[in-house]
Amino acid sequence: MEGYITVKGQIVIPAELRRKYGITPNTRIAILDNGNEIILRPITEEYLKKLQGSLKGSNALDVLMEERLKDKEREDAKFRRS
Repeated sequence: MEGYITVKGQIVIPAELRRKYGITPNTRIAILDNGNEIILRPITEEYLKKLQGSLKGSNALDVLMEERLKDKEREDAKFRRS
């Protein structure tokens, strides 16, 4: 199957694939760059359910909290300079 890109940069996905993957108007799409290919993944309820627990044990929350703290410190420092 093939789709195409419009002059506005929009991707046209064939109807058969839209039906198969539950893609409806306003469905968000994850766009992944795999080095030598682009992967489009519809963000549907089913996709989100599959993701549940996938980061368990990865310390992702700890990393996020550290980054948020660093962001806050940078913002506070910027405020003090003003």
